[in-house]
Amino acid sequence: MTTVTWNREVDKQLSRIPELIVRKFRIWAALVEESGIREVRKHKGFHDEPLKGQRQGQRSVRLNIDYRAIYVERQTGKLELIEVVEVNKHDY
Repeated sequence: MTTVTWNREVDKQLSRIPELIVRKFRIWAALVEESGIREVRKHKGFHDEPLKGQRQGQRSVRLNIDYRAIYVERQTGKLELIEVVEVNKHDY
């Protein structure tokens, strides 16, 4: 069984983003805990992908076109959410 955890900083980030995005995040977390991350990665709508560069070892899940959840998969089977970020195409 996979569990998804996050800290108080992530709670603060979730409180500042639109409710629709928070709901999609909670759906993703529930699916991960119910079916496991390997099965959820098969859902194309989440665009689960490994990150590169300074974020190597982390993965990203697309919550919508503007928001991503960044997480790390631990060897214990737990997923640790690191942050929820707003992606701005002007930052590229």
